[in-house]
Amino acid sequence: MTTRIPRNLATPLTIGAFLVLATTGVLMFFHLDSALNKTVHEWIGWVLVAGVGLHVAVNFGAFQRYLRMPGPRALIAGFALVLGLSFVPLPGTGGEPPFVAPLRALAAAPLPVLAQVAGTTPLEIESRLRAAGIEPRDGADSVAALVGGDARKQVRVLASVIAPPR
Repeated sequence: MTTRIPRNLATPLTIGAFLVLATTGVLMFFHLDSALNKTVHEWIGWVLVAGVGLHVAVNFGAFQRYLRMPGPRALIAGFALVLGLSFVPLPGTGGEPPFVAPLRALAAAPLPVLAQVAGTTPLEIESRLRAAGIEPRDGADSVAALVGGDARKQVRVLASVIAPPR
């Protein structure tokens, strides 16, 4: 039994997801995103993948013809090359995003230094750590020493320690 995918589902799904991704992507590029833009962008990306998959399935014959034509095939190959190159680390970056080094430095800083950065006292930093479920051992501790090498955990703790309580 063959399942027929209705064209009136695949195309609007692809168009709608593209509009959301294009808008949120442009906002993120210019650092104008707010609230849930990044989360919506990430999740609607999956909707676009599904929509494109359905669109290719509905238009499979045309898709095959495009792959036989030199111009479209070269364009697709060009984008595949760009994708491949996006995984190559830039010289001097160690392959990490540029914000990682400052976050590591903050996580490695002794708590009194972290207190200065946060504009508060070491005692307040220790109180915020306890509120986050982390027991400081002494004033020379750092977030990295207290939570280990997991960068995500360090960032979560730094956010709860540096951000003023609400």
